[in-house]
Amino acid sequence: MKLMVKAPAKINLSLDVLHKRPDGYHEVEMVMTTVDLADRIELTELKEDEVKIVTHNRFVPDDHRNHAYQAAQLLKDTYGIKKGVHIEINKEIPVAAGLAGGSSDAAAVLRGLNELWKLGLSLDELAQLGSQIGSDVSFCVYGGTALATGRGEKISHLPSPPNCWVILAKPATGVSTAEVYKNLNLRQIQHPNTKGMIEAIYEQNYEKVCEHVGNVLESVTLHMHPEVAHIKEQMKRFGADAVLMSGSGPTVFGLVQHDSRLQRIYNGLRGFCDQVYVARLLGE
Repeated sequence: MKLMVKAPAKINLSLDVLHKRPDGYHEVEMVMTTVDLADRIELTELKEDEVKIVTHNRFVPDDHRNHAYQAAQLLKDTYGIKKGVHIEINKEIPVAAGLAGGSSDAAAVLRGLNELWKLGLSLDELAQLGSQIGSDVSFCVYGGTALATGRGEKISHLPSPPNCWVILAKPATGVSTAEVYKNLNLRQIQHPNTKGMIEAIYEQNYEKVCEHVGNVLESVTLHMHPEVAHIKEQMKRFGADAVLMSGSGPTVFGLVQHDSRLQRIYNGLRGFCDQVYVARLLGE
């Protein structure tokens, strides 16, 4: 038995950090939505009781460190599955980019193996399992658009935002999420208007969505990595309607409604940034 599953990237339209929790995590409030830049996961059932990972990207581990591996192993351990799976990951989402590539791979494996192994689990049950792997996995199980709270695992579904193009640009630099959170000064950040963003989505008001994009982690990452700030400035200069860093970075995305402007921004960014992508919002 073989199964192909898509694992789409996510962007943060709004990311707020409220306070540090007693468990060491941060309490967050994030509006996230999926885009049609996606990894492809091929699952093949094995008779042997093992999880095998094949990747074609030297930056992606092929052992227990891989979130897709952890997802398969978690299902096996939780439900006493005595057969194995061969997981081939074809990466399209850039690695360590703030786009939840690893989390989306894990979510795709949970959904795919639920079908392959006929476990009959609901998305809610899969999301609950996914929260044990990483904070973004629960959201990625559902996809679409949602408000994520807690440490990111509490999901409240939202309608799809107004349709538009998304241009994503990732500089060569790597960003440590742990380092970004460690350097975040909660007393000095300017909190985005999460409520305003949610209202804009419900109203299907594109201009209002653009007005309310915000990410408190930019205050750290842009200071630590000036090249991220440079991409953000250039994207604005080339004419994107709204520009924001996704997650802890380093990927910056721009929202664009007009096709004519899209090509100009893409060409401008390709002049100094290798990893530039054009995607659509998946929304629902």
